Amino acid sequence: MIARRVRDIDYQLLPGADRKTTDIVIERDGIVTVRPPKHFTPEQVDAVVDSKRLWIYKNLAEWRDLNAAHVVREWVNGETFLYLGRNYRLKLVSDQETQLKLLHGYFCLSRDVLESGGAQAAKAALRAFYCEKGRQRILERVNYFAPKAGVKPIALLIKDLQFKWASCSKSGKLVFHWKCMMAPLKIIDYIVVHELCHFHYRDHSAAFWNEVDKLMPDYAERKAWLRDHGASLDL
Repeated sequence: MIARRVRDIDYQLLPGADRKTTDIVIERDGIVTVRPPKHFTPEQVDAVVDSKRLWIYKNLAEWRDLNAAHVVREWVNGETFLYLGRNYRLKLVSDQETQLKLLHGYFCLSRDVLESGGAQAAKAALRAFYCEKGRQRILERVNYFAPKAGVKPIALLIKDLQFKWASCSKSGKLVFHWKCMMAPLKIIDYIVVHELCHFHYRDHSAAFWNEVDKLMPDYAERKAWLRDHGASLDL
């Protein structure tokens, strides 16, 4: 990525792609990314960004409003953490053979984790839980929707994707952020369908959204939920 600036708009210029239009996205961390057609010069991209500055201002303002409600959680008894759209209370326990497990409606975290590694170790234990469960749950949903989308992914990974919820490569590999496992199942399904449709269209053109609509007619409602509540899906 190349950092560029047009007036007061900073953005990251991504490598050009085989596309007819320029894709401008406000990422989850508030960074503006721009992917142009391959033949565009940086100056041409600047001109497009400048022409879309009112749209960018509006969406950045919405992003700031949504992230003002960002949740900061503490690692104490009774704190709540999300899993598949539901809140589960944290219980610090002793003499537990595993670092973390979901048991009887509680996230049971071994006290040894906090005492030896602090909050970072506790976060790592919960991230590991989301990754493990994500491999099973998201793979099930990919296997359900892939035939309907007419595609065949070759691999699936769960990891930290920083500002993206998910991605798909041209080779057919799918990657999902572990934070997806905090969302309700219907939102996970939307993220899965979104990525599967990128096998057909690498951009967010009208043709791409038409493809999403074929598989998920209420996708706009789910997309809006993710925009409005995405900031709360965090540790």
